[in-house]
Amino acid sequence: MRLPASAKVTTSAGSLLPEIKLMPAERFLDTNILLYGYDLDAPEKRQIAQSLIEQAWLQPGRTAISVQVLQEFHVNFVRKGRSVEEACALIADFSHWPVIDNTLAIFRLGLSLQARWQLSLWDAMILAAAQASGARELLTEDLSHGQDYGGVRVVNPFK
Repeated sequence: MRLPASAKVTTSAGSLLPEIKLMPAERFLDTNILLYGYDLDAPEKRQIAQSLIEQAWLQPGRTAISVQVLQEFHVNFVRKGRSVEEACALIADFSHWPVIDNTLAIFRLGLSLQARWQLSLWDAMILAAAQASGARELLTEDLSHGQDYGGVRVVNPFK
């Protein structure tokens, strides 16, 4: 069942952020950063990604991820032939970092960001989680390097 058009509520990205508890993260890692950290077929990217992952361990609380990042990591890590047990062990470790849950507020923000910036839903959801974490930087190779998306600047560490 759908709401009649007259009953729909429109919101802006800014109006959704107060519903989300901000955390003090400085940067947000996208799934590809974690995957490259374990990719034996891309040695240059692996070295950069491992350095970023190490920084996250050495500076607790400054780097955030999301449940979506963990889900995507699991699927792609196992798809590349790694074991489910190894994926689960790594996810347990990554879960010690600030992790942004998939919530209705995050989903609504993602939908708003998707429309505003013409992104795929999945990229918009990563951006929404990055905003919710309070991060000023989103480390990814999936969005435009240097682009500022409402206070979150994309950094492609492989450029």
